[in-house]
Amino acid sequence: MNTNIKAAFWMIGAIASFTTMAVAGRAVSLELDTFEIMLYRSLTGIVIVAGVAIMAGTWGQVGRRRLGLHFIRNICHFAGQNLWFFAISAIPLAQVFALEFTTPVWVILLSPLLLGERLTRTGMIAAVLGFVGILIVARPDPDNLSPGLLAAAGCAVFFALSAIFTRKLTRTESITTILIYLTTMQAVFGLICAGFDGDIALPSMTSLPWVILIGCAGLLAHFCLTTALGLAPASIVMPMDFARLPTIAVIGMLVYDEPLQVLVFVGAAVIFVANYINITQSVPKRWRVKSAG
Repeated sequence: MNTNIKAAFWMIGAIASFTTMAVAGRAVSLELDTFEIMLYRSLTGIVIVAGVAIMAGTWGQVGRRRLGLHFIRNICHFAGQNLWFFAISAIPLAQVFALEFTTPVWVILLSPLLLGERLTRTGMIAAVLGFVGILIVARPDPDNLSPGLLAAAGCAVFFALSAIFTRKLTRTESITTILIYLTTMQAVFGLICAGFDGDIALPSMTSLPWVILIGCAGLLAHFCLTTALGLAPASIVMPMDFARLPTIAVIGMLVYDEPLQVLVFVGAAVIFVANYINITQSVPKRWRVKSAG
């Protein structure tokens, strides 16, 4: 079978997993706050990652080097993921996904500051187009701005920071190490934040399957995406990921009676063009960044 076709099958799995996580997150949002969702998601992740590491014999790779960078990376991811879970409960799912797709644009702008990479002319064009897309999706005026929109836009910034610090970690750390610290640190962050008011809600028997599904879907989504990127170039894989937008828009319409907004699709198309220009023209031989939802 052609590797591009194999990559497409894995991307179908990634899209299904990201969509499932969004639906599951909204399902528990009335019972659990975002910190509690992150706590239980991380606890589920610890069990899965530790089990796989033990079975695969990679547990010995986990060390205590670069704990500071792990901490900064996971603070950024924790902030981004909490904003994402808040956004999916507050605004139409299609808007959340469209704004989340601006993560690579923020990587373009932040990489020169944090990684010392050169900001190219193509990168600048992609960044400008990306922000035009943001303006089309968000339509920033007093009547349209909301905490949910701001959270969706903010999560992309924190996902970009997480991706940049992950890139720095991959130079010396194994994937097992990164995932172990991801799940354990974020479980601690979730416990502290959820328990700050002295009241941590336990998931009911109705919500418990959704909480477990969030943890499993999140890990599966990134596994599918990573596998797809290992089979085909990013210039082929990443455009497939934009199928998430019409998918989640249809889910939102059928399940939550959310209207299909033409401007959301127009803005997302502009953001897609910005990302595609960056992938195919600016950095064909360097690393590619995806959002970490």
